[in-house]
Amino acid sequence: MNKQSVCQLILQQLQDDLEIAVRAAKTAYETATHEENIAENKYDTLGLEASYLAAGQARRVEEIRLALNLWQNLPLRPYDARSGIQVGTLLGLEDADGHEQWLFLGPDGAGLKVHVVGQLVTVITPRSPLGNSLLGKFEEDEVEIVVAGTRQQFTVTEVR
Repeated sequence: MNKQSVCQLILQQLQDDLEIAVRAAKTAYETATHEENIAENKYDTLGLEASYLAAGQARRVEEIRLALNLWQNLPLRPYDARSGIQVGTLLGLEDADGHEQWLFLGPDGAGLKVHVVGQLVTVITPRSPLGNSLLGKFEEDEVEIVVAGTRQQFTVTEVR
């Protein structure tokens, strides 16, 4: 699995998400400002609700733009065995039950998923408990996190 190709797929997914969010924001804005949605009395809240939706959609567009900008400016360096896992690292992780997964520790866009050669790769960030605990770790290191009172243990199986 090539880190460059994974990054390109993530950039494309963010670009697609941005286009969808821009269309949704435009539709929400048009609905909020349409003359049929002008309140006729204090109980007529359709226009107000549409304006809340438009504001939320606009915030989502800005969040995706920020994430896209961070990814576009992410320097993809080869894995440095002295520094360990850093933002920009692609890694394999195995849980205590032997289930393996691929993660890309990125600057933003947590939860985004892309398929690379039939393999699912999930984006995590250092702001998550798992992402934070992976920083500075090395291949074969074990990582332990507690999520909702449940202890989870992982082993770093591969780093790129």
